[in-house]
Amino acid sequence: MIKKIIVSIILLMSFVSFAQEGTSSPYSYFGIGDVRFKGAAEYRAMGGLGVEMDSIHFNVDNPASYASLKLTTFSLGGTYGTTTIKAKDQSDSVDKFTLDYLAVGLPMGKFGMAFGLLPYSSVGYKIQSISDDPSVTSKRSNGSGGLNKVFLGMGYMISHGLSVGADVQYNFGKIETSSVEFIPTVPIGSQQQNSAELSGVNFNMGVMYERKLKQKLNFYGSASYAFSANVNSDNWSQISTGFYDANFNFTVVDSLPSSRSKVGLKVPGKFTFGAGIGEKRKWLIGAQATFQGASELENPTNVSNISSVVYNNYAKYTVGGYYIPNYNSFSSYFQRIVYRGGFRYEKSGLIINSEEINDVALTLGAGFPIVGTFSNINLGLELGKKGTTNSGLVQENYFNISLGFSLNDKWFRKTKFD
Repeated sequence: MIKKIIVSIILLMSFVSFAQEGTSSPYSYFGIGDVRFKGAAEYRAMGGLGVEMDSIHFNVDNPASYASLKLTTFSLGGTYGTTTIKAKDQSDSVDKFTLDYLAVGLPMGKFGMAFGLLPYSSVGYKIQSISDDPSVTSKRSNGSGGLNKVFLGMGYMISHGLSVGADVQYNFGKIETSSVEFIPTVPIGSQQQNSAELSGVNFNMGVMYERKLKQKLNFYGSASYAFSANVNSDNWSQISTGFYDANFNFTVVDSLPSSRSKVGLKVPGKFTFGAGIGEKRKWLIGAQATFQGASELENPTNVSNISSVVYNNYAKYTVGGYYIPNYNSFSSYFQRIVYRGGFRYEKSGLIINSEEINDVALTLGAGFPIVGTFSNINLGLELGKKGTTNSGLVQENYFNISLGFSLNDKWFRKTKFD
């Protein structure tokens, strides 16, 4: 039964992931957009912490985790979020729903394999600067699209408590932007349309370690490195003149010949390491840090290529953990629930008007076992803030509800009866 469910959802995700607008953040104006993937729901509820090897969950960010799987695992997750975008003198609220990831993990003895699809980053903004002064040109910009990743990886259990892994990721997507410049008293303006088709390959490797310190106390360690990668951008651009209506719908009257160009964007290498202590299937507390060099994602056809923007080093710091009252309780369902919590502080590396754009969030969650199976449903809550209202910028106050499914079954069993 689970196999039929997986096939059906994979087909659905293949269509929906390309059509959805995954963000409404003005900061998706820059680079390749707003990075959406924060990990599977069970890890996201712990602030992104992923240091423990698990037999029924796997961590997409560290391919060494694939080796610890004991059952075929299908992982799927989505998020509903509401965001209040606040400037100094006004605010607005936006709701959205996104499908965040789809992945399948297969145990193969000492090996483990995983593959899946991640809608990685999204562009989705509408920004306008309108002046009543007829001598000042007004502007309205919007953008959509993003970057997706398809990955395939293997993990290997070197010895009990030590595993390594690697995966390959194919990046693809399309970003479309347009901007209209006009004088409000005259219904005539100019429009620039841009599109960038993105593609590229990158590699990721990882290691996970577990050691017993005492009878009921374990140490967990995790490290992964994503190699720097080139993303090829096939650009198209065209400038037109025409009329616009009260809703800024633009009707083209005349256009200059379109132009095409190809550029290479650079995604720097990323190093993540973490450690924790805990009792297996009882409790865990740990911390994790991620560091990445300054991005080189400015594109000649991207309107974000402006002098007031600087790309600096990226860093993320996480603390989190979980608690299970009694994982094998027969008398109480609530004793088997996994209670999770965490905190995340993220330096995006984006600096605008000399202001750092940082993201801070508190996370909570719970894992609900599905009776009679090893599968579970994972719920996560995230309350956070991104950006600042200083220097004419905006602050995003957001609340996200994430729902993930980890469905487990044993595949490739020999039938005993025909």
